[in-house]
Amino acid sequence: MRGVSLSSLHCSIARTLDVVGERWTLLILRDAFNGKRRFEDFAASLPIASNVLTVRLQSLVRNGVLSRERYHERPARYEYRLTEKGRRLYPVLIALLQWGDTFLAGDDGPPLELVHRACEHPIAAEVVCRGCAQTLTPHDVRRKHLSPEV
Repeated sequence: MRGVSLSSLHCSIARTLDVVGERWTLLILRDAFNGKRRFEDFAASLPIASNVLTVRLQSLVRNGVLSRERYHERPARYEYRLTEKGRRLYPVLIALLQWGDTFLAGDDGPPLELVHRACEHPIAAEVVCRGCAQTLTPHDVRRKHLSPEV
């Protein structure tokens, strides 16, 4: 059901969905990672009503994912920049892109490939152990509760 806050749940995934779980939000973030900063650039890139775009951008600013910065005095014009909190969502978007490339690309294949600028090899979002750097699957991971469940 839309409009129900998930922030009271003792679950980081639910709380994250409260911030970025709406489909336009992820596409706005995609565009921000691709260099778009101004309202009109987001509006031109997405088939989104301007009032919906305004609400989504305000939410991302309110939640500290984007910052709103003035770039022109008269008339006042603003651009939206990814914050550190926003930049940390990059692996999430890459994982979604890879999943879509694998399961939804169809006969034509993926529309693009992301490569490392320095060596031109394809990039990958993976779950990696911080200690030994091994790539992990769900079978390699167990849950360890850090606080009592509410």
